[in-house]
Amino acid sequence: MEIRVLKYFLTVAREGSITGAANSLHLTQPTLSRQLQDLEKELGQKLLIRGKYRVSLTPEGMILRKRAQEIVDMVEKTEEEFNSLKNILAGDIYIGCGETDSMKYIAQIIKEIQSSYPEIKFHLHSGNAEDVTEKLDRGLLDFGVLIQPIDLSKYDNIELPQKDTWGVIMRKDSPLAKKKEIELKDLKNLPLIASRQMTPKYSANSGFLDWFGSEFENLNITATYNLIFNAGIMVEAGIGYAITLDKLVNTSGNLCFRPLKPKLESGLNIVWKKYQVFSPAAKLFLDKLSSSLKK
Repeated sequence: MEIRVLKYFLTVAREGSITGAANSLHLTQPTLSRQLQDLEKELGQKLLIRGKYRVSLTPEGMILRKRAQEIVDMVEKTEEEFNSLKNILAGDIYIGCGETDSMKYIAQIIKEIQSSYPEIKFHLHSGNAEDVTEKLDRGLLDFGVLIQPIDLSKYDNIELPQKDTWGVIMRKDSPLAKKKEIELKDLKNLPLIASRQMTPKYSANSGFLDWFGSEFENLNITATYNLIFNAGIMVEAGIGYAITLDKLVNTSGNLCFRPLKPKLESGLNIVWKKYQVFSPAAKLFLDKLSSSLKK
């Protein structure tokens, strides 16, 4: 498979039309159709369902679209890294991060670098630990900023000095809003919207669930989330109470945050693949980060 043909296929998948894709790619329609037919023959699978005016993807086509996008992203990232070798003051850095107020620390490092090296560009991908580590493992990210607890056995990492506080987001007219802190007994029988990071699948053997103890299995978790924005909307609609980190939801309106008691905190690690060879730009970022922690 040629990268060029995979890009053609992705354009067709995006446009939903061979004619529209051909116009976008500045190709003739017969040329593009022939390239797609050759790709189907090469893979031994039908990739497109051709209608009178539109095309759609077969199940096999959907698989290829996902893989082709990953391949194209990786090729483009590799080209950027080699281009950056021509000038160590330029390049692209890809960082995946969970939702945390502690990103302010990373933002300060980015600001310092760009003030001296404006040709270095940063690209952020927001997601939970599962999303970020998947992209790290595939080489699509240089670094991941992960909220503990997390299995760090596959990665080199630096623990950042900041910690985030766990608590409950609720409506201000909730009876619990009268309390300054929320205890485990307060959460019993309430409809809870929980971070997926709380669930045993992601937190087993981490110590994170110790706060809940044997009562965790008895909690009324009615929904889970990976990013808090939509969970905050559900809380505002009166669906439940969201267990989350502080400073992630706007509490200037109808919502408020109350910390857990006893206090529960999560640290933060910036991670990268073991034995990773960094571009000059990525190495500069890591060096700046490391030196800032020694101050």
